[in-house]
Amino acid sequence: MNKNRMHSGTIKAIGVMSGTSLDGLDIAAVEFQLQDKKWSFKLCEAKTISYSKDWEEQLKFSPSLHGEELTALHSKYGSFIGEQVKHFIESTNFAPSIIASHGHTVFHQPEKGYTLQIGNGAAIAAKTNVLTVSDFRTGDVALGGQGAPLVPIGDQLLFSEYSYCLNLGGFANISFGKDGTRQAFDNCPVNFVLNHFAEKKGLPYDKNGDLGRHGNINTELLDRLNKIPFYQLTPPKSLGREWVETEFFPVLNQFNISDADKMRTVYEHVAIQITNSISGKGKMLITGGGAFNSFLIERIKALTTTELIIPSKEIIDFKEAIIFAFLGVLRINNINNCLASVTGAKKDSCGGVVYLP
Repeated sequence: MNKNRMHSGTIKAIGVMSGTSLDGLDIAAVEFQLQDKKWSFKLCEAKTISYSKDWEEQLKFSPSLHGEELTALHSKYGSFIGEQVKHFIESTNFAPSIIASHGHTVFHQPEKGYTLQIGNGAAIAAKTNVLTVSDFRTGDVALGGQGAPLVPIGDQLLFSEYSYCLNLGGFANISFGKDGTRQAFDNCPVNFVLNHFAEKKGLPYDKNGDLGRHGNINTELLDRLNKIPFYQLTPPKSLGREWVETEFFPVLNQFNISDADKMRTVYEHVAIQITNSISGKGKMLITGGGAFNSFLIERIKALTTTELIIPSKEIIDFKEAIIFAFLGVLRINNINNCLASVTGAKKDSCGGVVYLP
């Protein structure tokens, strides 16, 4: 099976991604080729399925569910993903040999030895009749790694022309080559926190940074945020919802200032943490929903001489889904798709559970 897939020239795969920002389900249909030991890709079709209010609520509050309820949601969400991908395949006539689904992260506590992404891969395979790879993170965590970030192998093999790859989603994470190995880590929370304040205003997100732009920086709060212990840690390191709730929000809540001022201070904090991670040289590809936030990009640009590259809307929106499709391709060919230099695991590994239809 593996040899046939590798020698077939073009490998067709679908990547499915659901981020911590709960923007929706990203589906990307991608063709991959390996020629002269170099991978290339073509994004053929892509779509974001916005979550209904009901699905958004179920996923948002999934960490508080009891065991049986969470198990039921795991299967229900897998069936939902499978149905959406099936409709996508039927409407595009794209014929994938692989579906790679990240699932939705409920818990991420690698230091305690666990991470959980729901969205049963068996249900996806059953609904679509296509080989499905899911549960990409647990193998790395079992090897002592952070289980995150997973995208850097795709940055290295598919986007090698950039010195840095920055994703601005629920969290900011950055990836780059250093001393012959790939380095990557989570920088800080971004949309996970900014959306929280936007929602208090009845908005899904802070479009163009308009809410934060009109606030003022509180220097004491900025200093407190920058001194949160996570930022003093050396990589590998990763962030999750639990960290924001126990480490970040409590600092914000200690300050009796307007939400606009809190947001403006968070914007500056994000720009500082990101630019602390780069040299000021080369080019940095920026993707994820935050790439559309003109104020955030302005603040990052103001603090670095590294050239910021904002790609096409399709790459901004679907880069992670593209790379998860790629992780699935690597997985079924038994090629390592998780880098120990990034996660801190004992060794590189080939992550993902394979479900046959």
